Amino acid sequence: MIARALALNSSLIIFDESVAALDVSAKAQILSLINDLKNEFNFTGIFISYNMGVVKYISDLIMLMNKGRIKEIGATTQIFSHPSSAYAQQLLNAIL
Repeated sequence: MIARALALNSSLIIFDESVAALDVSAKAQILSLINDLKNEFNFTGIFISYNMGVVKYISDLIMLMNKGRIKEIGATTQIFSHPSSAYAQQLLNAIL
């Protein structure tokens, strides 16, 4: 599907839980490939995931949502180092 989107010169690709069912090794390879492709083909990727480790690896900017409402939006480094919402803090506490 990524190849099809790139063949159309897409400037935006949405990845909805695209690596959730993969084992750790395959997940790492796909995420690395997506990062390489973002740089090479200069597209924006919206990556939807519940896995905060994956989100941290793949994202420059994060929007955290809960029950359809935005709880926090900001740079990945900012949210992971200094979350401003209680919801973000709960998510981060769950992975530490």
